[in-house]
Amino acid sequence: MRPISILNATEGNLQNLSLDIPREKLVVLTGPSGAGKSTLAVDLLHRECQRQYLEAMALQGIAKPGVERVSGTCPAVLIAPRTGTAGPRSTLGTATGIYTDLRMLFEKLACQPCPHCGQTIRPALYPQEVERVGDEYHSHLLCPHCGQRVRLLGRSDYSHNTEAGACEGCRGLGVSLQPDLGRLLREDRALEEGAVAPWEGRYGEYQAQRFGRAAQRLHIPLKEGTPLSAYTPRQRALLLEGAGKGGDFEGVLPNLWRRYAEKKGAASRLEGYFTRQTCPACGGERLKPAPRRATLGGMRLPQLAGLSLARLAGWLAVLGGQLEGPERALAAPYLRDLGTKLGRLERMGLGYLTLERPSATLSGGEGQRVRLAAALDAEITGILYILDEPTAGLHPADTAGLIAVLRELRDRGNTVLVIEHDLEVMAAADWVIDLGPGAGQQGGRLCGAGPLERLRGIEGSPTGRWLRAAHSPPPARRTPAGALRLSGATSHNLQGLTVDFPLGCLTAVTGVSGSGKTSLVFASLWAALEGDASAGRLPGSRPGRVVAVGQEPLARSRRSCAATYAGVFAPIRALFAAQPAAREAGLTAADFSFNSPGGRCEHCQGLGEVSSNLLFFEDLQLLCPVCGGRRFSPPVLAVRCRGRDISQVLELSVDEGAALFADLPAIAGPLGLLSEAGLGYLPLGQPSSALSGGECQRLKLACQLWEGRGETALYLIDEPTAGLHPADVDGFLRLLDRLVEGGATAVVVEHDLQFIAACDWVVDLGPGGGEEGGRLVAAGTPEEVARTPASLTGRHLAPFLRGMGLPATK
Repeated sequence: MRPISILNATEGNLQNLSLDIPREKLVVLTGPSGAGKSTLAVDLLHRECQRQYLEAMALQGIAKPGVERVSGTCPAVLIAPRTGTAGPRSTLGTATGIYTDLRMLFEKLACQPCPHCGQTIRPALYPQEVERVGDEYHSHLLCPHCGQRVRLLGRSDYSHNTEAGACEGCRGLGVSLQPDLGRLLREDRALEEGAVAPWEGRYGEYQAQRFGRAAQRLHIPLKEGTPLSAYTPRQRALLLEGAGKGGDFEGVLPNLWRRYAEKKGAASRLEGYFTRQTCPACGGERLKPAPRRATLGGMRLPQLAGLSLARLAGWLAVLGGQLEGPERALAAPYLRDLGTKLGRLERMGLGYLTLERPSATLSGGEGQRVRLAAALDAEITGILYILDEPTAGLHPADTAGLIAVLRELRDRGNTVLVIEHDLEVMAAADWVIDLGPGAGQQGGRLCGAGPLERLRGIEGSPTGRWLRAAHSPPPARRTPAGALRLSGATSHNLQGLTVDFPLGCLTAVTGVSGSGKTSLVFASLWAALEGDASAGRLPGSRPGRVVAVGQEPLARSRRSCAATYAGVFAPIRALFAAQPAAREAGLTAADFSFNSPGGRCEHCQGLGEVSSNLLFFEDLQLLCPVCGGRRFSPPVLAVRCRGRDISQVLELSVDEGAALFADLPAIAGPLGLLSEAGLGYLPLGQPSSALSGGECQRLKLACQLWEGRGETALYLIDEPTAGLHPADVDGFLRLLDRLVEGGATAVVVEHDLQFIAACDWVVDLGPGGGEEGGRLVAAGTPEEVARTPASLTGRHLAPFLRGMGLPATK
């Protein structure tokens, strides 16, 4: 079969790359972090498949990526991690259609309460009338108990996203939100000094000016520089509530509610300024009283939404066995569809999730596997499926199920291209493409292709080199300098855990997906260290400085970049402003910022790109036609420092920037730690919003290390190896080892066996996920956990320790 052929690709860091991708095979694309894998698969191949498909229908709008030719293409589907994009009404149940199927079952078969006599009615057993009301049809019957006419509940009554079904107290959200003034306001500051937390930068200055004008117009005296704590009741009321309708000052609270609604609620960073309480009207069950009380098989719909997917599948199997005759015929198509969908999600290792889980809270890996399971519902062939690290957040015990699903897609006549670092997935692939040999400008080349075993023998293959290397057992485990004991942890699914975390050691918290790892480390340990007594008890001494590094995005704005977050852009701008050419032109450090008017290109406002709206696809970002993507105005670009203009400096990688400014510790120091964290390939101007979860996390960790240098601290880290090649994991472990050797303690949530094997201590949770998790299965050195029969992690860790992670290859 003709392969997908790529000729002379120059997109991103690809170095005139030419290669063939076999069709109808499971293909893994691997290589060091930053080698160009996502550029090849997503930016080039996916985009070119879209472009050619549109042009075949005489439609245009997608620019051709940097490649001479791509032949043998086919329609492409990208299944990539996405987090935090869903609104507050979207749940796993609504997103997968499972909740819809359950609503249909309840409409047809549930026992519902009669409002006249309080008795329950099973509508399926009695004759019904249908009445049209406007555009809707309603079913009625005569109550067999009291003889009154009763409107039956329909599918919309069982939905928390419709007016008919949503609880009136919370509008179907299950929670009530209240602004948290303690988080909103900084009482020791004046308004012009950032007293309102969400009013940042120029937006805050603008609001402060509007407030001043409103106060003057309403004859409310206000002296500039007055901290909020000294405001009079009238001043405070104006600040919080605004000037009323027709006034030119909106007020903190109306402004917060408006911006929250515009940014889709749970997907917005503004959610942190609210407190959430379970709705007192529905108890968090989202529905009105009548649909809440309806039962089917002895269960109410909100109860079913709270079951794990695995338990829900069991309940449906029992229900199917209980139904007979007409009821069985009515339910059959829905039971069949539910069984198929739930089975696929369980094979994805997601059986611990519940239908009520908000979509926005799914991790990138969870969301990607949900979408992968949905792809199996499409009986379609000839598709190119592109997946970006589907094993992210997946326990080794669940990898076999994922591989089976990928093979099922392949066996239907599709091509499956997976960006992946997991050795087990590589070993299962028909073909492995290895990019490298390094990252950034040192990557973008084809270093090897073929089955994994062939890579082992290719001299220039970075993956083959890692496979050939002698992986000796880790050195002796460190001796703890005491322990931090957390007792009575009950966050989420934790079962009153008592856990010791050794001090002065590197500890991995492990367990299957949903076993309670993140709940233990962040919702319990971190919360208890922050003073939340309800999260668990911490008797004895506590570490002085606690640094929590999760995988949440750094910023939604494209105006934040790696250089700004790392704190090196300010000294770089000051360096440019000190150049003679800058002084002669009257340029200041602010002119060398792409976030401020003055020196930036105003056509693209310093972004280097402009949006092109496409009718059927996501908006496309195109190079700014005025500055050519260089972000700045000609006078600013005319200033050079160390042979480069400011735009060229932002194009440098972290490693290149560290070399250029090696004599300046304020710049080279943070960049050196970024390099050690496996981020040496990142361009300094890379927008923070374009970073993966793992990249965000390692950037945050490196910055925290720089800020806290010389201090001993406790670091809590959530899956830092996401997106790292095995060779990069070795480098990241060296950074953490140096940190711990300096007296710090690190507690890391991890699935990666290579990382776990290198830790001093392992805390393993389980035995399952969701309701079946939250218990301490094993605790000890990796060797001790590997000898624990009850530990799923131990079962996979034991052969890894014996063979140091080298998988059997086909």
